Amino acid sequence: MRLRSIILFAIIAMPSLAFAQKKNFTITEATNGMATTFAPKGIKQASWEPQTNNFFQVSDNNWVSTNVASGASNIVLTLKKLNQSLFGKDSLKSFPMLTWASKDQFYFNSGNQLNFGNLNNDEWQKNALPDGAENIFVAPSTNYIAYTIDNNLWLNHMKVTDDADKNVVNGKSVHREEFGIDKGIFFSPKGNLLAYYRMDQTMVNDYPIIDWGAMPAKVNMIKYPMAGDTSHEVSVWVYNPTTQSKVRIKTGTPLDKYLTCVTWSPDEKYIFIAILNREQNHLRLNKYDAATGEKVSTLFEESNNKYVQPQHELSFLPNSNDQFIWWSQRDGFMHLYLFNTDGKLIRQLTKGDWVVNELLGFNEAQNEIIFSSSKESPMEKNSYSVNWTNGKMRRLDKDNGYHNAVASTDGQYLFDSYSSVNVQKQCMLLRTDGMDAKTLFYEKDNLVGYDRPEVKDVTLKASDGTPLYGKLILPTHFNANKKYPVIVYLYNGPNVQLLHNSFPASGNLWYEYMAQRGYIVFTMDGRGSSNRGLKFEQATFGKLGTVELEDQLKGVEYLKSLPYVDGSRMGIHGWSFGGFMTTSMMLRYPDVFKVGVAGGPVMDWKMYEVMYTERYMNTPQENPKGYEDANLLTKTKNLKGKLLLIHGTDDNVVVWQHSINFIKNCVDNNIPIDYFVYPGHEHNVRGKNRVHLMQKITDYFDLYLKP
Repeated sequence: MRLRSIILFAIIAMPSLAFAQKKNFTITEATNGMATTFAPKGIKQASWEPQTNNFFQVSDNNWVSTNVASGASNIVLTLKKLNQSLFGKDSLKSFPMLTWASKDQFYFNSGNQLNFGNLNNDEWQKNALPDGAENIFVAPSTNYIAYTIDNNLWLNHMKVTDDADKNVVNGKSVHREEFGIDKGIFFSPKGNLLAYYRMDQTMVNDYPIIDWGAMPAKVNMIKYPMAGDTSHEVSVWVYNPTTQSKVRIKTGTPLDKYLTCVTWSPDEKYIFIAILNREQNHLRLNKYDAATGEKVSTLFEESNNKYVQPQHELSFLPNSNDQFIWWSQRDGFMHLYLFNTDGKLIRQLTKGDWVVNELLGFNEAQNEIIFSSSKESPMEKNSYSVNWTNGKMRRLDKDNGYHNAVASTDGQYLFDSYSSVNVQKQCMLLRTDGMDAKTLFYEKDNLVGYDRPEVKDVTLKASDGTPLYGKLILPTHFNANKKYPVIVYLYNGPNVQLLHNSFPASGNLWYEYMAQRGYIVFTMDGRGSSNRGLKFEQATFGKLGTVELEDQLKGVEYLKSLPYVDGSRMGIHGWSFGGFMTTSMMLRYPDVFKVGVAGGPVMDWKMYEVMYTERYMNTPQENPKGYEDANLLTKTKNLKGKLLLIHGTDDNVVVWQHSINFIKNCVDNNIPIDYFVYPGHEHNVRGKNRVHLMQKITDYFDLYLKP
């Protein structure tokens, strides 16, 4: 009878146990899941109407406005009404991206048509744009529409520039989008004038990018200035729509310098440009007369024996024509400084061994600047205010984690979206005086049905005592008495930080996928990576691939100290700078890792672009030893383990020649190497093909690291 009861209990319990069984991720979920399947709904198209405290969002195909002071909400526009008003049918299946032109007025682009709407009526203004229009910008107040077609700039339907040579480019980003540059069109604050970049690349070497999809294959020539070679020449021009006249800003010689931080004065009379020399170690902030192009004055200069890296435009205080915020790393960390237009430093606004990340807005009533920073920890980002008259600083959010905030026009409210290792996403409306907070959306964890690994935070020390932050992801169903293979994922290059206090705690679902397959995964930000100040970042100056490897070897030392790590079965993987690091490790320390997978790797810094490379390495002529030490093409004979190289055939960032030359060296030296290309892909493999990529990488580790 007792045996029958046990059997009956087991039969009853089986469905419950099966129901409780947690799932493993598929490779598709592990690759794209956080942006698709597992992406929380959150708040769509969060924005503040200019000059108001009205918060807008898209919800259930409705555009909803909430007055945060009263709490009253109403539907401003429905997708159905938008479709009927503009197209007479359901042309749009979801809400387009709406952009504010001014108070009450907004617009969106549909095909080659820019559509302006108004909150106060149902009328729409349709502006047809020519075929090929790109880089579309709308001027404040005047609603002038600027755009580019091929290499020329247009305003409304007037052709502003008429350069026949496609290698003279107007109105687009320059300097390969270094120095925080992400556009080439700059409307004046009142929308009356237009400044723009003009880039002459005719003197730069041509570089072939081959379109293998054509029959026969065809060559697309791009301009690619390599380190130490001739660079392009950039100028800034001002166009006056009323007089249809153009003025070149007289920034002087030499012509291959960098023109950054282009900013209009609020009264539209002057343009400020940060002039950075080709060596990138000396900067002048200059003031120019917008009407004549003549230089008025140099406000101040900054220099550094390694490099100066300007990344932000000037931000004028509200209703001020002569006081502005300047970003600088002059004290070793990125901070905010208050200057006047005579070049006088009024005061340093933020200070400490942490960096400012973003300037979010102003609260004029309280004389406060709203910004985000890493003040609490390099692993976090929080919002703060600082009083520009007395320097008093306040934290505006309360929860630990990684916050992204958008300030209302008057700075009295923040839309705050954040995540942490314990919270997938929370969206809130905060009063910046700290008096009130309202949760709009909360998702603790939508991965509860999956078999998740344990993640441990790790802090190691570099050779100079600097703390290094890492994460250790243990295999699911971990057994401390077993020995496990390890995969080290790394980037460890400038301007990138891999690890944050954000969701998921691992940092990447592919790490968790590998943990489900029996791997330990380790990742760490070593010296040279971002968000830690100049000393941390500049430790690698002139010798890329040395100090970074030293730090990663500290990670290896830590891993091998763990009794459950199989030191004979270690793999390493990285992309771009991480691909350079992976290959460097396999060649410089060939006995450490059994397997490596390097994607889009730099093999010889002489073949990488001018702006980035010369900042961190100087030119090959100035630093021949640094370049030779970092050159991986001369070190192929050292390879002992299994190495898979992956490259996109259309890569215009780390050009394909890097890995092709490496393969040739391996062949010439009779060194076995594995290689895979992704036809038609540029520097990263995106979209559905990324699943193929991650499966390829997984299979390679399984083949050579699994017992």
